[in-house]
Amino acid sequence: METDLIKKAKAYAEETFKDEHFEKLAYHNLEHTSQVVQAVKVIGEQSGLNEDEMESVILSAWFHDVGYIEGDKDHELIAAEKAKELLTSWGASFKKTLEVTDAIKATRMPQQPESLISKVLCDADMYHLSLDTFIDTTRKLRQEWSLMKGQELTDEQWLQSGIKFLKQHEYHTPYGRATLTQGKKSNIKKLKKLLNPDKSEKRYEDLEQEVIKLRAKLEKQKGFKPDRGIETMFRTTSHNHVLLSTMADNKSNILITINSIILSVVVSVLVRKLENNEYLIVPTVLLVSVCLATMVFAILATRPNVSRGRFKREDIKNKRTNLLFFGNFHGMEIENYEWAMKEMMRDGDYLYGSMIKDIYYLGKVLGQKYKYLRISYNIFMFGFVIAILSFVIAMLYQGS
Repeated sequence: METDLIKKAKAYAEETFKDEHFEKLAYHNLEHTSQVVQAVKVIGEQSGLNEDEMESVILSAWFHDVGYIEGDKDHELIAAEKAKELLTSWGASFKKTLEVTDAIKATRMPQQPESLISKVLCDADMYHLSLDTFIDTTRKLRQEWSLMKGQELTDEQWLQSGIKFLKQHEYHTPYGRATLTQGKKSNIKKLKKLLNPDKSEKRYEDLEQEVIKLRAKLEKQKGFKPDRGIETMFRTTSHNHVLLSTMADNKSNILITINSIILSVVVSVLVRKLENNEYLIVPTVLLVSVCLATMVFAILATRPNVSRGRFKREDIKNKRTNLLFFGNFHGMEIENYEWAMKEMMRDGDYLYGSMIKDIYYLGKVLGQKYKYLRISYNIFMFGFVIAILSFVIAMLYQGS
């Protein structure tokens, strides 16, 4: 949702984060704030917030880190005061302003949110703890602490502090406790593996040896194609399909343009003369019919067909959705699509299966396009000849 207040808050946050002070902040910047805004939308929807509450939590998300412009100390209170000042000047209600400021203050560690709006913002602020990108995020936070606070921790100290924080942290919304906690537990395991690299490195070496053995075995099999060849095949086939689709659209546009010109000439010139030249009525009607029929089938060849663009997590787990086609995901939030893509990339069979399905359905669409295009060309070719002959016959008949 994009209300007037949200647009103003977004513009203010984007302008604030351009300040040179934020160049030192590798984590608490516009990128993090934008991610929190997207997260509150997901968590807010799952938590059953109404439109008014959703507006409040989105406003609090845009404002919650602007206080870093004055430093790390009490940045939540500074952000809350700034939000209160701006919302009041923008004509927001007292209730709206109070909801936003309370939510921002609740993000102060340790988090102690009371209202549902505050709980949604707090969970969104810690949404990154559940993501696969958590390791990269924690590196940015370590870099920021090093510059801002002068804290130089060893790798072991940093990992231990991260594990301790993840274990102590708790999500506040039902969605956070049920869904986000699972991702957080997975990240705890990753940190523990990094803390004890010997075991994980040995497992990696063993796995690498298994892959080498498997590849050697496959190379002995008749008809084996290397991965590079498979990728080239997919790339070439997809390119050819897209090229053929472009050619079909261009051909359809040519037919539509030509017949539009013919109809314009017929309507502007010929129709006005039919009253005094009744013998031209049948040929004219025939020509107009041919042009209209040609245009209809040419338009059908280029007419897009867009599905609802949503999928469920069960569809991904059961490998029922092709994520390479935009029609299957254009209605989804970025977090759900990112999760689904990563799930697909982890599963080689699912990934290659999706690529095969994508090429197959591209072929089905191309078949439909060229079917309509062929009908359109046949109508135009034969119909136009017949229409011209009918004009010639009508003129000869009238002359005799």
